[in-house]
Amino acid sequence: MRIPWALLTLFIVINYGLLMTALVQKIGARVGRRHGIPIWQNYIDMLKNYALRTSITHGVMFYLGPVFRLSGGVGLLLFVPSIYGSEMFANFSFAGDLILALYFVFFGTLGMALGAAESGHPYSAIGITRGLSQMTAAELPFALAVFAVALQYQTLSVTEIVAAQQGGVLHWTLFTNPLAVAAAMMSFLGSMMRPPFDVVLAPQEIPIGPPTEYHSSFLAMMQTNRALFPVAKIVVYMNLFFGGAGSWPEFFLKVFLIYMVSAFVGVVFPRFRVEQSIRWFLIWAVPLGILAVVLV
Repeated sequence: MRIPWALLTLFIVINYGLLMTALVQKIGARVGRRHGIPIWQNYIDMLKNYALRTSITHGVMFYLGPVFRLSGGVGLLLFVPSIYGSEMFANFSFAGDLILALYFVFFGTLGMALGAAESGHPYSAIGITRGLSQMTAAELPFALAVFAVALQYQTLSVTEIVAAQQGGVLHWTLFTNPLAVAAAMMSFLGSMMRPPFDVVLAPQEIPIGPPTEYHSSFLAMMQTNRALFPVAKIVVYMNLFFGGAGSWPEFFLKVFLIYMVSAFVGVVFPRFRVEQSIRWFLIWAVPLGILAVVLV
């Protein structure tokens, strides 16, 4: 009986992600004194691409790249609870699911690397290398923060970690382990692919990355994941650091507020080069993560 509820969760989150992605783009446009895209633009783009077909072939792994990418976002969402205390929206969470969630965070990126590299275009490999380098540096402080939280609560179950944070705002990990949350939020800025960490997806960099290699329904799958994955990642953050959500209105509010952190940072700061962003994570975020683990 869990599968229909999991599919409903997926439907809700994808639609919310599409609207949030458009809203963030609109905020960025307004800051730049532009009008921005309509809030429904992502639906039009995605449906158009899903309706297209391709006659180009580069091999099986090339086509599996976007599938791996989308599987990472879907897996990350469905193996952690969306609504705490709800049997219907607990998804497929179980004891030890935190390790699985960490695996799914990187699963899509690695699949994308294998797929895009098979296109044979040398620039594609360069783009993927830059993306993987930045993602690896960004995920390191998050992994340290997760270890600190697991040590603090003595469990690898996301549901039990959320349960330990109930009883008021001051029980949230945000207040009981601020160093871990600070390291994780620094990592969050990088994993959201917003400025200053979006050079891999920047307009002038697009010719050397997967968005150029893929087209038609393959590009549509990547667009779907681009709406789904940020919200799925925020659900993990919400559960680990901000007390989880007991209802859908609380879910929407917390996801919106966490999403806005990267949006507001993105419209203020200029873009880093890849080596600058890696240096930033290693110098500022990783030491905070190590401190969080040591001081638990």
